[in-house]
Amino acid sequence: MLKGIPKILSPELLKVLMEMGHGDELVIGDANFPAAAIARRLVRADGHGTVELLDAILKFFPLDQYDKYPVTLMAVVPGDDVDTPIWDEYRAVVTKYYPKAPEFKYVDRFAFYERAKQAYAVLATGESALYANIILKKGVVLE
Repeated sequence: MLKGIPKILSPELLKVLMEMGHGDELVIGDANFPAAAIARRLVRADGHGTVELLDAILKFFPLDQYDKYPVTLMAVVPGDDVDTPIWDEYRAVVTKYYPKAPEFKYVDRFAFYERAKQAYAVLATGESALYANIILKKGVVLE
């Protein structure tokens, strides 16, 4: 056991986060995301939501300060009548750790899948909200 590490972060996820370097990307996929089919490295967090995982991860994970869009979301498919209040929750979590919160980029579903195939790892969650998929680009630790 270690002190100060949120229990939601598994040893496997912590290892992956530590292995990642500047510019590497982490996909946090909702329960509908085809994580196993896409992932180069798959980490499971079944039963956990994306917001609570995002909050725990950003305590330790530096966002890429050189990229205008270090946070990417899957855009709603045109014609799909879906509300996305989870995006506001993501904005609140990012702002908690980055008061001058970076802009979010929105990419269409299939472009998101292609980008996810190149990501360092995919974190599969139990999140039931639709369009709750998010990509984080890792930056450098400046401390």
